[in-house]
Amino acid sequence: MSQDAAPSPARGRVQVVGTAHVSADSVTEVEETIRRERPDVVAVELDEGRYRQLKGGTPDDIEPGDLLEGNTVFQFIAYWMLSYVQARLGEKFDISPGADMLAAVDTAEEAGIDVALVDRDIQTTIQRFWARMSLVEKFRMAGGLVFGVSDARAVGIVVGVLAGVLVGPIVGLFGGSVGVTPFVLGRVTGGVVLALAAGLALRTLGDAFLDGDDALYLGLGGGLAVGLVAGVGLGLAAPLVDRLSTFVVQAVGSLAIGVGLGVAVGGFGGLLAHGLGVGSYEEVDEFDIEELTDADVVSVMMEEFRAFSPGGAEALIDERDAYIAHKLVALRDQGAHVVAVVGAGHRAGIEAYLERPETLPPMASLIGQSSKRGIPWGKIVGGGLSVVFVGFFVLLAMAGVRNGFLLRVFAAWFLINGVFAAGLAKAAGARWPSALVGGAVAWLTSVNPLLAPGWFTGYMELRHTPVNVTDIGRLNELLSDEERPLRAIVSDMFDVPLFRLIMVVAMTNIGSIVASLLFVAYVLPLFAADLGGVDAVTRLMLDGAANSADLVWRAVT
Repeated sequence: MSQDAAPSPARGRVQVVGTAHVSADSVTEVEETIRRERPDVVAVELDEGRYRQLKGGTPDDIEPGDLLEGNTVFQFIAYWMLSYVQARLGEKFDISPGADMLAAVDTAEEAGIDVALVDRDIQTTIQRFWARMSLVEKFRMAGGLVFGVSDARAVGIVVGVLAGVLVGPIVGLFGGSVGVTPFVLGRVTGGVVLALAAGLALRTLGDAFLDGDDALYLGLGGGLAVGLVAGVGLGLAAPLVDRLSTFVVQAVGSLAIGVGLGVAVGGFGGLLAHGLGVGSYEEVDEFDIEELTDADVVSVMMEEFRAFSPGGAEALIDERDAYIAHKLVALRDQGAHVVAVVGAGHRAGIEAYLERPETLPPMASLIGQSSKRGIPWGKIVGGGLSVVFVGFFVLLAMAGVRNGFLLRVFAAWFLINGVFAAGLAKAAGARWPSALVGGAVAWLTSVNPLLAPGWFTGYMELRHTPVNVTDIGRLNELLSDEERPLRAIVSDMFDVPLFRLIMVVAMTNIGSIVASLLFVAYVLPLFAADLGGVDAVTRLMLDGAANSADLVWRAVT
C-alpha cells in the first residue's frame, strides 16, 4: 500500500510504498506506482551489497582479519537464520524474497529514473543488532530460530549432547558422593566400547540393504541397545575394561554418563516441545496474503523480539527507520519527487519522521559499530578465569614447588588443549595448517577465555576459501529439501564454505572447552597426587599466598 507523506512547501515530496517482501501483489503495486507517478527518484530499502546480490553480483567476502574480532560468525548465523525464515515464507507464497525491491529497481531503470539505495549496510545492522542483545536474549533468540529450522526433538537431543559433555567432568569430580563408583564407571565404559563397535557394524551392514537414513538409525539404535544390555547390564566387556587405565575408565565412563543424562533430559524436552507444536511452520498456512501487505514479514518477527530484546529491535527496526528517513528527507530537501519502496513494517516509523524531521536522531548515532550495553559479564568472567589460571602457577611457585613440576603441568595443559582443539577442527573439515594453528593457541583460552582458538582457525581457513552471504542461499536450498536423506544433506552442507567455516570455528572452541574441563577433572588430580593430593595443593597455594603477602609487605616497608 502507498501513502503520501505531507510535503513541505517549496520542497519535493516523498510517497512511501509499503510492501511485504514475499507478496506477489506487492510487486504489482510497486511496478504500477512507479509507472503512474514517474518520480524523479525511486528509493529502495537496499544497501550496496544487497543491491549487487539482487542484480546477480557477488557480495564482498569475509575479510580474515574481521574474524579475529570474534562476532563475525555469530552475525552471519543471525543473518542466515533471518534469511531462512523469509525464504520459507517465500516458498509458501511462491515468490522470491526481495522480488518487490528488484521490481522497483528494474522498473525505474527501464524508465530512466534514478535509483537511490537508502538502507543501512546489512553488516552494520546485524552487528548492532547482535551487540544490543544481552547474553540471555541471544540464547533465547537462537533457541527460537533453531526451533524454526529444525525438528524440536532433534534440537533437544543436540542440546543435550552439548550439555552432557560439560556435565561429564562434573560427574568425574563429584560422582562418588552420589553413588557413581569405579564399578559403575567400568560398566559404562564397557557399554561405550560395545556400543561403538556394534553401531559401526550395524550401520555398515545397513548401508548394503537399507535406503536413506535407515542405516544410520539402525546403527544408532542397535549400538545403543547392545551397549546398554551387553555392556552396562551384563558386563561382557569387563575383560577389555580391566586392561584400560583407571584414568581412561574414569574419563570415558563419566563423560558417557554426562552425555546420557543430557540426551535424556534434552530429548524429553524436545519431545514435549514437539508435542506442544513449538517451532511448527503450520501456522504460516493461516496467513492471508492480503494481510501480509500490512506488515513486513521480517519486521513482524522482529516485533516479537521487542518484548524481550528492546535493544535488538531498536537496531533492526527503529534505527533503520531513522536512517532511511534521513536519506529520504535529504532527497526531499533537494526538491525531488521520490517514491520510496520499503517493507511495510517500516512505513509508519518512516512517515512519522518525514512529518516531523526535527525528531530524527543524529545520523552519527545510527552508523558505525555499536558498543554492547549492560554489564560486560563476558569480560568479567574471562578476566576472573585469567586471574585464577595465572594465580595457580604463581602461588605454587611462591610456595616453593619446583619448576620442573610446574612445567610438566603446563605441558600437559598445552598438549590436551591442542589435541582436542586441533582434532575437532580437523573433523569439521579444517585444513591441517588451520587445525594446527587453532590447537597451538588453544591453551590461551585459560589465560584469556575471550581469545577463542576458533577465530585463529577460521582466520587460516579464510586465507584459502572465500566466504560471503551467497552461501546462505545454498544452505537455505539444502535445508528446504525434505526428500533427501539427512546424511546427504549434512554432507552437502559441509561443502558450503560458510557452513564449514562456522563448524570449524565452533568445533575448535568446543574442543578447547572440553579439554579444559577434562584437564581439571581428570589430569590435574593426577599431578596433585605427586604433591600429596588435592588438599596438599590447596595448602601449598595458601602458603604461596602468605609468602607473596610477606614479600609485598617487606617491599612496602
